[in-house]
Amino acid sequence: MNISEPTPIQAKSIPHLLAGRDLIGQARTGSGKTLVFAVPMAESLNPSVRRVQAVVLVPTRELAIQVAKVTEALASSQRLRVTLLYGGRSLRPEYKALKSGPQIIIGTPGRTLDHLRQGTLDLRSVQFLVLDEADEMLDKGFAQDVEAILSHTPSKRQTALLSATMPEWVANTAKKYLRNPVTVKIDSDLKALPTVEHLVYTIRQKDKIKALQTQLDQRNGDPVIVFGRTRHGVKRLARRLDTLGYPVGVLQGDLSQSARERVMIAFRSGSAPILVATNVAARGLDVEGIGQVINYDLPESEKLFTHRVGRTGRMGRSGKAVTFITPGEVKKWREIEQDLGCQFAFKPWRKADPLLTNVLP
Repeated sequence: MNISEPTPIQAKSIPHLLAGRDLIGQARTGSGKTLVFAVPMAESLNPSVRRVQAVVLVPTRELAIQVAKVTEALASSQRLRVTLLYGGRSLRPEYKALKSGPQIIIGTPGRTLDHLRQGTLDLRSVQFLVLDEADEMLDKGFAQDVEAILSHTPSKRQTALLSATMPEWVANTAKKYLRNPVTVKIDSDLKALPTVEHLVYTIRQKDKIKALQTQLDQRNGDPVIVFGRTRHGVKRLARRLDTLGYPVGVLQGDLSQSARERVMIAFRSGSAPILVATNVAARGLDVEGIGQVINYDLPESEKLFTHRVGRTGRMGRSGKAVTFITPGEVKKWREIEQDLGCQFAFKPWRKADPLLTNVLP
């Protein structure tokens, strides 16, 4: 894979997993967390046993596809087979793939649970289980499905939890799933991320579209993600930008899987380098060279802010994060800052303003 030097999270975590320890790993997005579990899986699983030996659960289809791509690059050299399970497509190819005896399953909770209930997936031989984006996997939206899946696996399995954000409640909840885990934290503090320049503006709602145009006009051809709050909101914004002549795609939860894949192909190829998206794109989306993330609508939490911003400035590259705050959102923004443990300088939006704003110590 042309990797000669492990990232810090890889260097500190992989030896623990190779030694059979359970792990809670926290590191910023783009730090190489997928290889943290993919390398030990490839090393430890038995290709001659045609049963599922490892399960990786992820919150979104896009992340499942991305994790599978990285994992397959390692697994194929060890004669291990990987099968993807996620919704939004026919079950029939997944039935066929499962019958062929894969050793590694990468899936979203809902579809994985569907196969367990239908008897098409057997997890009794699982040795290694991973919750990627663990904070979301253990939150109320997924927790019930995740717990049901874990109940079908052996209690003596090895378990790893990985995420960019790891609230205290996650560590507490995780205790019932892990055995004497080792915890590894690398650059988990947002204040320690020098590769991302933060630009924060207070702005009137009616001025946001013009301010967005100004930012997009300065993008230098790099891919940009514009985050909105709702499905309908991002669709409206994308239509507006399209009318104004910007090469734009839209990613939100109502799209079919084939439509989502078409949008991502256009984004990655550069034919539609501006992606307007809901938080579905905040996790797991790894596109090389995303130059800018724009929080057109304020995220609901510091956790989402961290994951959105993490789409740029990945693997040591520089990036820019722009956040718009309407007057009614200042209180919410202060709460986000408090939860992040850092304070940002912000100023009123004026078209002539130089785009220079830094994180305060």
